[in-house]
Amino acid sequence: MDLKQVFIYNMRKFRNARDISQMKLAELCETAPNYIGEIEIGRRFPSLKLIEKISQALEIEPYRFFMENSDKNYRELDEVIDLLSKLPDQVRLHAINRISAPLEQGKNKPLT
Repeated sequence: MDLKQVFIYNMRKFRNARDISQMKLAELCETAPNYIGEIEIGRRFPSLKLIEKISQALEIEPYRFFMENSDKNYRELDEVIDLLSKLPDQVRLHAINRISAPLEQGKNKPLT
């Protein structure tokens, strides 16, 4: 899939997962209902400003529109990100530090 197709697939997936109609999403984003439909069939592509509005309306980070989720690793990453986002701030920061510390230590080691 090219990046545009990935965006369209994910936008539709996130919209449906939140049980939001095209009309409701258009209302939340202050745009025309037919414009959302045209995006989802690939006739139009949104501006960055509209992508931000869509991500706010669907309560997701904008970068997730561009992640090809057919790969198991991306699905697992999405699950971890979703889980972390639900934790209290202090617990989330502690978890992130515990996860990233070994990664930081290993980043200067040569690949074998």
